[in-house]
Amino acid sequence: MLRRSALITILAMLLILSAACTNKKSVNPLANVGSKQPDKVLFDKAMDAMRHNRFDVARMTLQTLINTYPDSEYLARAKLAVGDSWYAEGGTASLAQAEQEYRDFETFFPNMPEAAEAQLKIANIQYEQMEKADRDYTHAQRAEEEYRNLIMQYPDNTKLVNEGKLRLLEVQEVLAEREFDIAKFYYLRMSYPASIARFRSLIDKYPLYSKADEALFLLGQNYEGQIAQVRARPNCTGFNVPRGCAVEAAKASMIEVLTKDAAAAYSQIITRYPLMDREPDAKKRLAVLHQPIPRPTKSAVAQNKAEEESRRDAGTLDRLITAVKKGPDVSQAAKVGDPTLVDPTPVSANQLAAESMREALGLSTNNGKGEKTLTVESATNGVPGANEPAPRSDQPAPAATNANPFAQPTTASDPNELQPTAPAATSAALPSSADPNSLQPNVASQTAQAEPVVPPPVQINEIQQEASSSSGGQAAASASSSSAFASDKDISSSKKKKKKGIKKLFIL
Repeated sequence: MLRRSALITILAMLLILSAACTNKKSVNPLANVGSKQPDKVLFDKAMDAMRHNRFDVARMTLQTLINTYPDSEYLARAKLAVGDSWYAEGGTASLAQAEQEYRDFETFFPNMPEAAEAQLKIANIQYEQMEKADRDYTHAQRAEEEYRNLIMQYPDNTKLVNEGKLRLLEVQEVLAEREFDIAKFYYLRMSYPASIARFRSLIDKYPLYSKADEALFLLGQNYEGQIAQVRARPNCTGFNVPRGCAVEAAKASMIEVLTKDAAAAYSQIITRYPLMDREPDAKKRLAVLHQPIPRPTKSAVAQNKAEEESRRDAGTLDRLITAVKKGPDVSQAAKVGDPTLVDPTPVSANQLAAESMREALGLSTNNGKGEKTLTVESATNGVPGANEPAPRSDQPAPAATNANPFAQPTTASDPNELQPTAPAATSAALPSSADPNSLQPNVASQTAQAEPVVPPPVQINEIQQEASSSSGGQAAASASSSSAFASDKDISSSKKKKKKGIKKLFIL
């Protein structure tokens, strides 16, 4: 009897527990964790269709979500996913549609974190359609513009900005390669002004280019080619100066200007790219031109070393793939440093030729706008100008001068021509009691101008050190100059490490 009552009690307790569990499951099934809202169901369905490459179904489902639930929390993600579906589908038409969808997303949701992602994908669309440097560069230019917009518009998104900078360096490597090929084309055809304009624009715009040292070296060769042309000209043809010009003076002045320009290009190789291949050649050319050879700083050596180590050497397989594929080879692009975000003013070949001529003729800037004009004194034949006082009766008549300042001297001396005299003879010829109203030469000023204080000549192999910008810090700058500049041992050790790495790569 006791056993029977215990069994009944256990059965009753099991019935109570089962009833309690049944009642708990049936309470408000819509509030269950596993239940989903209709907009979430549509979004998940579209994502599943995209994973299975059913892009049409995914876009149709996402568009239904956007039109049916305009206040849904998945609205922005659905709009971005529409662009992702076109982007994943690929093809020229699909990529163009994806770009439009991403731009619409930036227009409607500019303050959302996904706006930076949309801008990055717009730039990536142009990046994926880039062609080689010797082909159409439209997509490369647009990719550069879009990556710059990403970096400048969304600077707080560090992750996407860093990715955009790396891609921008690769795009600029391709654009720089195109500029280099065009500049070299002009150089080989001895079209020096056009080549100089291209090389200077290349260096100013893309300082992280993998062949920047080669571009600077060819820039110096352009200037030396112009020097050879100037020396070969027997007359004033091509100098764009008045007839009867002083040929030798104009040629010497132009050669001096071109020599300084060539030395500046070679010096930039040594100071900015001391570890690159053209650094020894730049030193040789400076020695030939009798120009001082600078010394790079330790910071410049460290910077150039980091840039060179970040470049990836393309292997044989990479070269084969590059030869077959449509896109360019960006393995030599630097992975460190900041890309150029604002284009500098491009250099014009006509502007370069005009500036070179003005400098050769000694023109000066006098209009306040940077424009250079030539000032030439003309003979007045004794007639006073509009703002000049009338001549005095007791004043001696001025000697007549040649009306053409560029005229070459003739064999027969002109009795009215002014002849230069020595300062001592001039001072001795002056009378003790001179007429106070007569014009007397300023002997002191002439002597100072004729004999300026000339610093000692600079040795060819002398290492020049940069002067401090402030006069008060000159002593401190000279004291720390020995530690600021890199030694030959530092440069050679950096080059050896680089060569060892390349050798090890080939051995592997």
